[in-house]
Amino acid sequence: MGALTKLTRGGQVTLPKEIRVKINMQPGDFVEVTLDGEGRIVLTPKKLVDASQAYFWTEECQNGERKADEDIRAGRVKRFKSAGDAVKYLEGKA
Repeated sequence: MGALTKLTRGGQVTLPKEIRVKINMQPGDFVEVTLDGEGRIVLTPKKLVDASQAYFWTEECQNGERKADEDIRAGRVKRFKSAGDAVKYLEGKA
């Protein structure tokens, strides 16, 4: 059974401390409020991403990150002493 809380006159609900701690919610965090198909209220914590960083969370970028992580784990990497050496390698001159 879940924790019991009371709706205030202003429509506010306090999330019990043990739940806030468990999901690491802080004052000022956002919560998405939805209704499920059975009339239950569902609260989902949401983190906002700065617009300048939004590209990183696109599916394309995340797929690239997963591929890079896989390459690193598999040892498919090459180290260079300088950026110039890396450019030469990429140009086929090394």
